[in-house]
Amino acid sequence: MTGTDLGMPAFPPFPEAAREAVHDEVLRANLRHATHTIRDKRARAVAELDDWDRLRAAGKAIKDHTLRHLDRYLLQLEAAVTAAGGTVHWAVDAVEANRIVTGLVLATGEREVVKVKSMATQETGLNEALEAAGIAAYETDLAELIVQLGHDRPSHILVPAIHRNRGEIRDLFRSEMGRWGRPAPEDLGDDPRELAEAARLHLREKFLRAKVAVSGANFMVAETGTMVVLESEGNGRMCLTLPETLISVVGIEKVVPTFRDLEVFLQTLPRSSTAERMNPYTTMWTGTGTGTGTGEGDGPTAFHLVLLDNGRTDTLADEVGRQALRCIRCSACLNVCPVYERAGGHAYGSVYPGPIGAVLSPQLRGTAAPIDATLPYASTLCGACYEVCPVAIDIPEILVHLRERVVQGGPVTREGVRVLIRPAHGHTAERAAMRAARLLLDRPGALRAGERLLSRARRLRPHRLPGPGRAWTDTRALPDVPAESFRDWWARERKAPQK
Repeated sequence: MTGTDLGMPAFPPFPEAAREAVHDEVLRANLRHATHTIRDKRARAVAELDDWDRLRAAGKAIKDHTLRHLDRYLLQLEAAVTAAGGTVHWAVDAVEANRIVTGLVLATGEREVVKVKSMATQETGLNEALEAAGIAAYETDLAELIVQLGHDRPSHILVPAIHRNRGEIRDLFRSEMGRWGRPAPEDLGDDPRELAEAARLHLREKFLRAKVAVSGANFMVAETGTMVVLESEGNGRMCLTLPETLISVVGIEKVVPTFRDLEVFLQTLPRSSTAERMNPYTTMWTGTGTGTGTGEGDGPTAFHLVLLDNGRTDTLADEVGRQALRCIRCSACLNVCPVYERAGGHAYGSVYPGPIGAVLSPQLRGTAAPIDATLPYASTLCGACYEVCPVAIDIPEILVHLRERVVQGGPVTREGVRVLIRPAHGHTAERAAMRAARLLLDRPGALRAGERLLSRARRLRPHRLPGPGRAWTDTRALPDVPAESFRDWWARERKAPQK
């Protein structure tokens, strides 16, 4: 899937988008304040647990085991959901997922749905597909509501409206809420409590009226067919219990084998995302309710689970890149990333911003588009993302792996078929430099001669590189050349008499 596949605008390459973002002082201030606050709180919450490293290792092991046996656990999940009264649909890509959901909504006769925060439906562009079919979709997560009212895009996994400040949100509520439903009070201020109350009143009428809801899920339990949603406001519980029909769109990698496996993630996800010891609202449901939709039962009378592939099987075929599928969407990597802090989420051109987006999006969508070919370079490779990841995804390793794919091309899996892709455009000089380096490093005598020549000519060192190297020295100083190479220093020291 790419942005243009679903009628969405094509995104510019990351360097272009980031260049514009870093000059937005308000955006940078919003991001700096929010990310520093979240990551400091997270560090304190994680430090409370003596066994955090063991929990992290356990989460990694559970995810790796599940991915190795994904086919078996998905079939077990389908059987369990069906036995509980639900219906399972398989979607190979975004287009098929949107077609399935649209058809299910139209079959109910309804023309509006309420949604609980779902990155999978953002990935597929479901809201736009529903709108094209004459169906209004209302986001009920507060941050997602802000994004929707602003005709905007999410810029953070946990806090999609992180790029907005309180004043901007107040103005947005005043000008836009009335077009979607109950208007905001005319004297609405920017106090967070006032803003939350305006959103609560605006959404309450939609919760009580809606007959159809669309959700995602943080986890799916293969053993029981249970769906699990973690959220912080209670809007998810309203979406998951009041409507008569519930449709959940979930990536196939979200399955875990047993109910007991949730124990690990229910400890690591809240602390790593919201810095809370326990998640405020954890909603679980299995199949359909027992009532008729008129008050006798609990939960929806019709439940549909749409299992989304959309490039995940292809990603699973990559021995290095597949670890990105462990991601539990905690957003810890975003909050410590110096690149994200300065460029913001929109520069990544994906529903998955930050370090995890830089490794996940090019695998789900391929590297043909300029935005996806540049995402693996949206990193300093500092390793902070790996250090905070609660399932130990080695994001720097995947970034280097994907950079090699962009520059060199090579075999990849696309739609289940092994194909050979060509190098991305614009890396000819880089490939030539790497070939020259390989030739030089394979010849120790030539390397030694080159090092000595460079040392003797060090006074002629330019301050900036010419040609393609100019971009590198535009933002950093060219290192000084030492008076002698390490090889010569080592040889001299070994010959020197011992003291």
